[in-house]
Amino acid sequence: MMYSPISMVVGTDYRILGSVEAGQPITLLDNTQGDYTQIIDHKGREGWVLSSLVTDKPSFRVRFPEMEAQLRETNEQLNKVSLSTDNNEEYLKLANDKIAELTTALAQATTERDEAQSKISQVVDDQRYELWQQGGLIGGLGALIGIILVYLPRPQRRKKNRWM
Repeated sequence: MMYSPISMVVGTDYRILGSVEAGQPITLLDNTQGDYTQIIDHKGREGWVLSSLVTDKPSFRVRFPEMEAQLRETNEQLNKVSLSTDNNEEYLKLANDKIAELTTALAQATTERDEAQSKISQVVDDQRYELWQQGGLIGGLGALIGIILVYLPRPQRRKKNRWM
């Protein structure tokens, strides 16, 4: 612990009346002479201390418990975030696995679709060919019948000048 000497009269030529531990609360009086400031310590003693030893910041005695509480709170938050990160990593891995599975299923479905479209196209082409075939057959038979009918002998007409 650090102690600050308290003098009743300003200067280093006077005797020390007591000391104030570092971090003890003091009351500053508006009286300053040179490098010294007049104070009242926690025991009610009035004296002078070096101005460079006086600060308005809270001491480590006050700040340490606050810092410990903040550290505990931060550690708890860190643990929550760490657990959340672990869960997020697990969810991310599961999502990536599902994406890979769905990508494979999509590739398979695309292949099946392409095969089905090819089969449908082939069936349509076969139907068209069959229709052309049937049309050609009908046209050919019609032409053959027409040719045969031309060369068939015609029945003779009866002459009108004859009796019966």
